[in-house]
Amino acid sequence: MRPWWTERFGNAASLHHVGRAAAQAVAESRQALAVAIGCEPENLGFTSGATEANNLALKGVLHAAGRGSHLVTSAAEHRSVLDPARRLRREGFGVTMIPVDAAGSVDPQRIADAIQPATRLVSIMLANNEVGTLSPIREIGDLCRERGVFLHCDAAQAVGKLPLRVAELPIDLLTFTAHKLYGPQGIGALYVRRTEPSIPLTPQIEGGGHERGLRSGTLPVALVVGFAAALRIAVGEREAESQRVLELRNRLEHALRTGLGGLTVHGHPTNRLAGNLNIGFDGVDGDALMIRVAERGLCVSSGSACTSANPEPSHVLRAMGVPDRLARASLRFGLGRFTTSEEIDAAAQIVIEVVRSLRG
Repeated sequence: MRPWWTERFGNAASLHHVGRAAAQAVAESRQALAVAIGCEPENLGFTSGATEANNLALKGVLHAAGRGSHLVTSAAEHRSVLDPARRLRREGFGVTMIPVDAAGSVDPQRIADAIQPATRLVSIMLANNEVGTLSPIREIGDLCRERGVFLHCDAAQAVGKLPLRVAELPIDLLTFTAHKLYGPQGIGALYVRRTEPSIPLTPQIEGGGHERGLRSGTLPVALVVGFAAALRIAVGEREAESQRVLELRNRLEHALRTGLGGLTVHGHPTNRLAGNLNIGFDGVDGDALMIRVAERGLCVSSGSACTSANPEPSHVLRAMGVPDRLARASLRFGLGRFTTSEEIDAAAQIVIEVVRSLRG
């Protein structure tokens, strides 16, 4: 990334030689990203991240379809899907939010039942960001195809962690982002299928017609280059890294279960991301739990980082039927490339000691 901030700093939309070099770097990065997820480069448009890409997908499709068109999504989606959905409802669009089960799974039959003649888009995430549960995307996509409805998939948590060939799946739009792959913050992408029938999208940012008219603005070349490099590494290491992280997650869960009773693991027991562990601790004040483990240097969260300003319990756990008191006393552990077995053992010991002290 460094040369594109310094001696090769150029605007990829400019025609001079520095601009052309930047444009070439963007083209090569777009190609690398496309290869990694199994699509054509022209299917990818860059955004500032998954939040903007989700907004573009939902608002773009519904605005293009016109007021009165209908969206189906689930109550456990990321806020960057739920908040645009609520805005669309205020603007006069139809929105149905289907419930999830106790594991955070989406029942395809509920989606089928929610689809109406005016339904234009279904938006379901591939892997839940808080509990890691995976959605039956192929089954959902097949029924959307049967009904003539577009499917958008927020795959920010899944790309680089799960095998994914997007052109081989019944997905019409897909969101992913660099910082979930150890790439730079502030860059993401939206995949848009280009085969018939075409997917009309109304741009949400205008001013120059960049990214084939879908998203105007000067591209951050260094971030684009870093995005592609990060995904190449993630895909290349995916199988070995997934197994390593899964073993660490199981080690952490076993240590916590051995040292403590009254634990509830949220999410599907097996059909979830390898690096996700979300556990509720009975009989513990949630605020005190978070403060005490943070004081001991443990970096965990109670929900999504994107909703950390909201003092309410996790909306995902609420959607799963978890009582508020347990939802507040739940910790979300995210294990990844730099997590070591020594850190797992230390984290387990910290949590065990804090929970025991809070339980008295």
